[in-house]
Parts: sequence; C-alpha cells; structure tokens
Amino acid sequence: MATREGDVADTDALRATIDEAFEAGTYDDPAVRDAVDATLDLLDRGQVRIAEPRTGEDGASTWVVNEWAKRAVLLSFRQRDMVTMESGPFAYRDKVPLKTGYAEAGVRVVPPATVRHGAHIEAGAVLMPSYVNIGAYVSSGTMVDTWATVGSCAQIGRNVHLAGRRARFWAPPPW
Repeated sequence: MATREGDVADTDALRATIDEAFEAGTYDDPAVRDAVDATLDLLDRGQVRIAEPRTGEDGASTWVVNEWAKRAVLLSFRQRDMVTMESGPFAYRDKVPLKTGYAEAGVRVVPPATVRHGAHIEAGAVLMPSYVNIGAYVSSGTMVDTWATVGSCAQIGRNVHLAGRRARFWAPPPW
C-alpha cells in the first residue's frame, strides 16, 4: 500500500483497493480510507492523473481515463465530514481541504484563488482569483484568469489562458 508520501509503484494496490470498495460500497473501511487518502495525495502532487495523454500504436494521440483515481475522488466525499477551514480572512465549510505549498511548487496564486487538495498545479502556472476543483490538472505556463473555474477532474494543457469560463472534463469540445 502506498504511503501518504506516495510510492507510484504501489498504484496497482491502490487501484485494486479502490475499485473493490467502489463496487462493494465499503468506503468506510480503514484500508479504503488509507487508499483514498494516498490517491488524493498522488493526484495533488501530479504523480497520478485522472486522465492522461497517451500515444497509440498508430502514433495518434489519445486520452486514457484512470477510472480508479476518479473513483477515489468520489469515495472521498462519502468518507469525509464537513469541517470549517480558515485561510486569512476567509472561512470555508467543506469536505475537501485547501491546497497548500504554492511557493515550494513555484505557483503564483492571487487571492482569493481557491484550489482544493487533490488538484495539481504545475510550476509556472498563475492562478488569478479563480477556482480549481479536486482531481484537476493545470499545466505550466497556464493562467487561470479571474473568475475562471477549472471543474472536477479537468485537464488543462500548457500555456493556456483560461478566462472567465468553466472548463469541464466531462463535456465534449465545441468543435
């Protein structure tokens, strides 16, 4: 089983625990809680992604969804209680803690931007007053501009200027 610091080699064990719990509805078992927490930590650090780009045998680019990681996000909502969190002058009441460690990660965050733990923001990204939900991945060079929302599990590429609009993982592109 992966530790909270995460050992990416243990993702097979995490996957098995989470998939079994999701199918059986046994989300409150201590081993399942540990697996969900470890997966959210891996997502937070960018070591696992909800969806990841791949190149097929024909050379075409495609995206592969890691269903088990998505299931970990869903299970976390069943496991966690609502708590009040404070950040400067702001108070939140939620089930998901706020992301921390922006300076160490090389990310610029302008108040009152909000990012939930379990979202990954690459070094060099800029977050203006905006919102990034759990499971999302924001790549380097990207600016999430004022009042933009990066939805749950959305994957935003490099050097994107996302302005005042909601990006959704689940919605097909408009073209």
